[in-house]
Amino acid sequence: MRVNRIVLSATLVVVALLVQVSVLARLQLPGAVPDLVLLTVVALALVYGHVSGALIGFGAGLLSDLAPPADHAAGSYALVLCVIGYLVGLTKPDNGRLTSATGPMTAVVASAIGSTLLYAGVGALVGDTAARHVGLVGLLFSAAIYDLLLAPFTVPLIMALARRIENDPLAETQSGASSDVSSGWMSSGTGLRIGSQRGLRVRVARNRALRAGRIKGVKRL
Repeated sequence: MRVNRIVLSATLVVVALLVQVSVLARLQLPGAVPDLVLLTVVALALVYGHVSGALIGFGAGLLSDLAPPADHAAGSYALVLCVIGYLVGLTKPDNGRLTSATGPMTAVVASAIGSTLLYAGVGALVGDTAARHVGLVGLLFSAAIYDLLLAPFTVPLIMALARRIENDPLAETQSGASSDVSSGWMSSGTGLRIGSQRGLRVRVARNRALRAGRIKGVKRL
């Protein structure tokens, strides 16, 4: 992996883990906890591909295993996120361009469900019974819902940042084109449309001023 990928990935994973442990884990939500670390791995794997996705997933999972409160076998979540990062990275198109948000949203839901199942399976193999105290069906449903609700606010931003740091040509075209999923997701609200609306208002005001000046000039004549 390149140095800029390592630095960006490590920074994003650490920030995501801190937010997850200090904020999301304390929300006392029913079922699973929103997995910001998983969403970070998914977003980076969609940009960097399967090899980098697997490495990032392994590192992110290992940090999650060691972060307090660690109540499971160390290395289990590292294995889970390594597999998830590899599989999600395989869905990256050859040209790097994603034409709709359907693919990433599907990847988020599949990753949430797959990571929960893999974690439960690995726990059963190593004798970890932490997942047995909560219904597996409830965990799967809540994990998919929470991650899907959190994804629009995290995945497109991480993808756009990763491409900009990577000096990806797609990062330069996203500001003017809506064909890529990251630009499409972020422009779904009002954030990227404010500038164009202001520009249109300025043009209308200028045209009105020019027309008023012309009318005054005709009246004087």
